[in-house]
Amino acid sequence: MRRPVALRLNAALATLAVAAATGVVLSMPEAASAAATGSATGYATQNGGTTGGAGGTTVRATTGTAIHTALCNRASSSTPITIEVEGTINHGNTTKVSGSSCNTAAGVIELKQISNVTLVGVGSGAVFDQLGIHIRESSNIIIQNVTVKNVKKSGSPTSNGGDAIGMESDVRNVWVDHTTLEASGGESEGYDGLFDMKDNTQYVTLSYSTLRNSGRGGLVGSSETELSNGYITYHHNLYENIDSRAPLLRGGIAHIYNNYYVKLNESGINSRAGARAKVDNNYFKDSKDVLGTFYTDAAGYWQVGGNTFDNVTWSAPGSENNPAGPDVKSNTTVSIPYSYSLDNASCVPAIVGATAGAGKGLKVSDGSCSPTTPTPTPTPTDPTPDPTDPTQPGGTNLSIGAGSDGSSKASGSSYGNVRDGDMSTYWSPAGSTGSISIKWGTATSVSKVNIREASGSTGVIGAWRVVNGDTGAVLTSGTGAGTITVPKTSLKKVTFEITGSSGTPKVAEFETYAG
Repeated sequence: MRRPVALRLNAALATLAVAAATGVVLSMPEAASAAATGSATGYATQNGGTTGGAGGTTVRATTGTAIHTALCNRASSSTPITIEVEGTINHGNTTKVSGSSCNTAAGVIELKQISNVTLVGVGSGAVFDQLGIHIRESSNIIIQNVTVKNVKKSGSPTSNGGDAIGMESDVRNVWVDHTTLEASGGESEGYDGLFDMKDNTQYVTLSYSTLRNSGRGGLVGSSETELSNGYITYHHNLYENIDSRAPLLRGGIAHIYNNYYVKLNESGINSRAGARAKVDNNYFKDSKDVLGTFYTDAAGYWQVGGNTFDNVTWSAPGSENNPAGPDVKSNTTVSIPYSYSLDNASCVPAIVGATAGAGKGLKVSDGSCSPTTPTPTPTPTDPTPDPTDPTQPGGTNLSIGAGSDGSSKASGSSYGNVRDGDMSTYWSPAGSTGSISIKWGTATSVSKVNIREASGSTGVIGAWRVVNGDTGAVLTSGTGAGTITVPKTSLKKVTFEITGSSGTPKVAEFETYAG
C-alpha cells in the first residue's frame, strides 16, 4: 500500500527542524481555559443523552497517573467527575492505579467499566503524546479539547493498539469534541486508526475535530461480520492527509455532515457490509474515491445531498471496488432522529478551519457559516448562604464537591437533587417516610446538617433521625426540618431518616457542614 502520508509529513518535519535550528518560536493557538463547554450533538444525544461528569466534582490533572487517581478516588465507578487536564501526558507519567471505582492500566488512559466522566483540556492545553485513550465497557463519556498524537501499535513505545482514541465492548454514549488526533504515517510506520469503534459501540458523536497525517482515519466494526456498532455522527471535522477509512463503516448507521476532507489519498467514506450513511453538505478537495464501497464485495449504502467535490478523482468499478462517483447518487434513505442545522458546503472549509481541533476556543458553527462560542457548562459550586436567613449555617457545604455523592434507600425522585445547590429541584420518597444519604470517598468531619424543604412543602417533615452511615449509630433525632447540630463525627456516609411526616416530604437540599 502506498504511504503518501509519510512522504508529505517529511516536508512538515523539515519546516519544524528549520524553525528549531534558527530559534524561531512557532506559535500555537491559545487553548481554552474553561471546563467542558456546550452540549452533546448528533447521535450522542440519543439513548438518554451524553452529559459526562456534569453535576459532579471537578479536579485538575497534569499526569496520566493523576487522571487514573481521580477516577479511582470516586465513591463509585458511576460517580460523576470532570477531570481538567493540562500539560503533556505520556508513558513516563501514566501508571496503573487501583481502586473499586476504576480499572486502569499503565501506558494508556484507561476508561474501563466506568460512566459519567468528562476529560477536558484546559489552560495551556492537554497533549497525550504517544499515549492513547481507551474506552471499554463504559458509558456517558465526554472527551473535549485535547490532542492525541503518534500512538503506535508497533515500535516503541506502544499504546492502545495504535489507536489515538479506541472504543470497544458495549460502549454507549460518547461525545468526542474539539480534539486533534494525528499520527506521523501509516501502518508501515507503526500506526493504526485515529478514531476506532468496535464490538457493540453505539451512540457516538465526533465533532469539531481534526484528524490528520494517518494511514487510517477510523473504523466502525472490526470485520465484515462484526455488525453490532452504529448510530455514529461525524460533523464539522477536518480530515487531512489520510490514506483511507474516513471513516470505514461496517453495518450500522452513520450521519456525516459538514466535514472538510482534503487529501484523502486512496479512499474516504467506505460504506460496507450493509452500512448506511447519510452524507450531507461535506466538502471534498484534492482527493480520490471519497465515497463508495472499497476493498470488498460486501455492499454498503449512502444517501447524499449538498456535497461539493473539488478536484476529486474516481477509480473504475470492479468486483471489490464500487465508487459512488463520478455521478454521485443516493442508493438508500436514512432517517435522522435528532435536530441539526446544516452549513452550506461552500463555507465548510472556512467554518471547519475556524472551529475544528483542540485549542480553538471551543468555537462552533451557528448554523449560518459563522463561528460562535457556546455557553460554558456550569460547574457545581457551593451555594452562597442567604445572609438574611438566620437558619443558614456558614462555611462550605460539603454535600457539593468535596468528593461527595448521594444515595437513597427508598424509591423516589433523584437523590442528586439534594446536592445540586438548586432549591427548585428536590428528592421525595415514594411515601411519607424514607432515607436519603450523603457519602464521600474519604472520611469527612461533619457537625451540622441542614435539611431544606422545597417550596410549598415547608413543615411537612415530622420526626427524623440522623444516622452515622458507617456504623449505624444514631447521632441525633428530632422533629421538623432545618439546621441540625450533631456531635462532630468523622464518617464517609451520613443518612437523614424521615420516620414521620404530614404528607410526602420534599427535600430540596441536604447540606452538611464541618462546623
